[in-house]
Amino acid sequence: MQAKTLSLPRLNQLSPTMESTALKLMEEAGELAQAIGKYRGLSGERVNMDEDTVILEIARELLDVAQTAVTMMFVMQEQHGINIEDMLHDHWTKLERKGYISAE
Repeated sequence: MQAKTLSLPRLNQLSPTMESTALKLMEEAGELAQAIGKYRGLSGERVNMDEDTVILEIARELLDVAQTAVTMMFVMQEQHGINIEDMLHDHWTKLERKGYISAE
């Protein structure tokens, strides 16, 4: 199996802190959960969207979560000296050890 990767940019003109970014991450995760609940009819609201539109709306919210998580990694690197490359290597090793991906 070939690994797929997703690359997201470092955002400009922001001055996030670890704390503000963590709060933003929780906000975005909440919006994702809300979108899933709303668009899947779990909140009791009637949904007048076709399935493809529902999936696109959920994917948009998921990308907001992912972007905020990536932003937090950059904050950790810039403000706290975390080496992202080392952390990614360790993360991939953990995924391999758990059998989620195969070593290539």
